[in-house]
Amino acid sequence: MYRNLGKHRLIYRTRISNYVKTGLVKEALQVFEEMTQSDCRVFSIDYNRIIGVLIRNSHFDLAEGYYNEMKPVGFSLNSLTYSKFICGLCKIKNFDLINRLLNDMDRVGIVPNFWAYNMYLNLLCSENLVDIALKLLRVMGEKGREPDVVSYTIIISGLCRIGRFDNAVEMWHTMIRKGLIPDNKACKALVFGLCGSGKVDLAYELTLGILRGQVKFNTEIYNTLINGFCRAGRIDKAQAIKTFMRRNGCEPDLVTYNVFLNYCCNELMLEEAEKLIEKMEGNGLEPDGYSYNQLLRGLCKANRLDKAYKLMIDKMETKGLVDVVSYNTIIRGLCKTDHSKRAYNLFEEMEQKGIVPDVVTFTILIEASLEEGNSSVAKALFDQMISMGLFPDRVLYTSIMDNLCKTGKIGMAQSIFHDMVEQGVAPDVISYNALINGFCKASRVTEALSLYEDMQARGLNPNEITFKLIIGGLIQEKNLSVACAIWDQMMEKGFTLDRDLSQTLVNAINS
Repeated sequence: MYRNLGKHRLIYRTRISNYVKTGLVKEALQVFEEMTQSDCRVFSIDYNRIIGVLIRNSHFDLAEGYYNEMKPVGFSLNSLTYSKFICGLCKIKNFDLINRLLNDMDRVGIVPNFWAYNMYLNLLCSENLVDIALKLLRVMGEKGREPDVVSYTIIISGLCRIGRFDNAVEMWHTMIRKGLIPDNKACKALVFGLCGSGKVDLAYELTLGILRGQVKFNTEIYNTLINGFCRAGRIDKAQAIKTFMRRNGCEPDLVTYNVFLNYCCNELMLEEAEKLIEKMEGNGLEPDGYSYNQLLRGLCKANRLDKAYKLMIDKMETKGLVDVVSYNTIIRGLCKTDHSKRAYNLFEEMEQKGIVPDVVTFTILIEASLEEGNSSVAKALFDQMISMGLFPDRVLYTSIMDNLCKTGKIGMAQSIFHDMVEQGVAPDVISYNALINGFCKASRVTEALSLYEDMQARGLNPNEITFKLIIGGLIQEKNLSVACAIWDQMMEKGFTLDRDLSQTLVNAINS
């Protein structure tokens, strides 16, 4: 009899295996159900197999069901199945079940593999649960799974993302102290984080400084450091890194040149920018749309609008590199220099050439129309934008509100503000300040205060301008007690009133 049951068990397992191989998961489950309801004894290995199949096919609810079914009869998953289960659950962010599995593994003395630990570390850090991730990192070591370079890279990236740079650097030193040599992914995580917060010297020191000769850095890391030094205005250091990277067998790429091009255009070093374009072409690197758009931006910034237009038509258009950004750049330049008629002509030209305007295009032209007092033109442009299926963003809403407030149309500005919120566009501090300024100028400080409270209720912190507007309005209304209370709140936030306004408030109190 036992021999027959063993034979039947083998038949069931073979059928399940064949269905799994051909991707027939539903059929495999049906056979497994038959097996559990027969006289054949089902073992832990059978549950491991079927749960493994379900995990592989992302049927996590069913996998959990079978897992709950096997536990009361004393069965357990093996380390590999547990680890695969955890990895799968990380993809759907099922924290509750992950923690349950980890606790169950603890009870039976099973440890997840590195892949499962690292997947969970990555999930925790992506959700900014870095302290829990740090605790898990310690647990890994305690359970004999010493964190590897991947583990540290995930933690360092997570710490940088939430601005805990001192902890990230400490973790970097710990990794090196343990004899782990960071790879390019680890270096990228640290360099991106530190350079993004302006700590470019520290990023350089911890990578090119202490790891020189140990790591073959890739172009992305060099470019990030170059960009960091360019943003800090330290072009000589950026040039030195470019020389160093070339000396170490890493040729500058299009991104490298575009970083230097961006710096030159920001600093109006236009001859240098043009030479860079020529150098790129000479080195076999074809400048892209971004390259030329940067040069366009520099020319417009220097009010060399005719040259910018000529560059766009003569060179960019022949290369097929003209886009909406190119036209927006020149249209913005024309509007800033009071050549709005030429800007409208360019707007019509881009449409004729099949380049579809975007929200930025309309924002530039609507702002220019409002500045010139052409509200009818602004309205026509706004309607055209909506008819094209483009909807105002926060910048456009704020610009319209600001203009309406400046021209005393507070009611219309307030209506625009409500429309903005109803459309799901979240106002920022600048949006609130525009309307608060309008209310204060119209001696409607009570409504300005209501907005001041509303913005904080939405989780927005008032800035220095907000406080000055509110306090200025309260002084005008001689509501000095509230003005002093707001002044206290301002100082608590680390802001100070300028000398003139503070003197006005002190004089009003003493009068």
